[in-house]
Amino acid sequence: MPSSRLRKTHRLPGRFFFLKYRHMSATTQFDLPDFLATRTEAVNRALNRFLPSEKTRPATIHKAMRYSLFAGGKRMRPALCLAAAEACGGSDAAALPLACAVECIHTYSLIHDDLPAMDNDDFRRGKPTNHKVFGDGIAVLAGDALLTQAFEITAQAKGWPRYPHRDLILEIAKASGSLQLVAGQVADLEGEGKKISAGELRYIHERKTSALLCCSVRLGGMSANCTPTQLRALTDFGYHVGLAFQVIDDILDVTQTSEQLGKTAGKDTKAQKATYPAIVGLEKSRKIAGQLTAKAFAALKAFKGRAGALEALAEFLLKRDK
Repeated sequence: MPSSRLRKTHRLPGRFFFLKYRHMSATTQFDLPDFLATRTEAVNRALNRFLPSEKTRPATIHKAMRYSLFAGGKRMRPALCLAAAEACGGSDAAALPLACAVECIHTYSLIHDDLPAMDNDDFRRGKPTNHKVFGDGIAVLAGDALLTQAFEITAQAKGWPRYPHRDLILEIAKASGSLQLVAGQVADLEGEGKKISAGELRYIHERKTSALLCCSVRLGGMSANCTPTQLRALTDFGYHVGLAFQVIDDILDVTQTSEQLGKTAGKDTKAQKATYPAIVGLEKSRKIAGQLTAKAFAALKAFKGRAGALEALAEFLLKRDK
């Protein structure tokens, strides 16, 4: 099916973005709502199978784990994982354990991020945060348990000729460890109330947000036994989408209300956190987000029109308003 270059107009609060990207012809437009609905349902069913039930002793920890894991998130990281598998000719069934694993890691990071010792937030996804419901101690342990659960789930993935279990475990360990996800959180904490450079802020976002998004698409490709060329393209895509996602998150924190976001708006400003709007201004932040997303679309050229799901997801992430 031939593809064409189309100019798409995207809206963020107070500004239009114009991005060129490879888009499938009008006769084969991608149905993103259906993709997200079906994949979210599949991921939720799988997570329910992978996790101990609420009645499993000790019940409190399993209730706390499930409380945050099933709090109504968009499942964007699992969706990216499954979309990457599709772009490489793989299947949802093969990628599903890896998609569930990254969602467990993401949820653990949110539980810990909301703690009084971190961001001290009372709401997440429109609901009281884990520590507000279960207390600080159980929230810490729930996060710990979800991180561990991710490795248990990953161990149940099939493993592939180019990517045996060792590579899958290493991929998740690196993305969530002290050089990536944890490093971003540390740098974020240490940057509070200080003047930091745009380069230092990029370091934070590369690790706190981009690392796990990038890991998600890489794992999806691995589940399809993708080629080295495809894995490089997915890495490039995931890196730039991850950065764009966090820049937009910074923008929304100062342009949207708490009701719109489902969490407390303006927290970053009050905590004197380093954000793109605080360092480079709102208009330049929007420009950076557009540039990063354009680079993400460019990375998908390697798939020659077979990455419709990834393209649609990237467009959705740029247009989001919460």
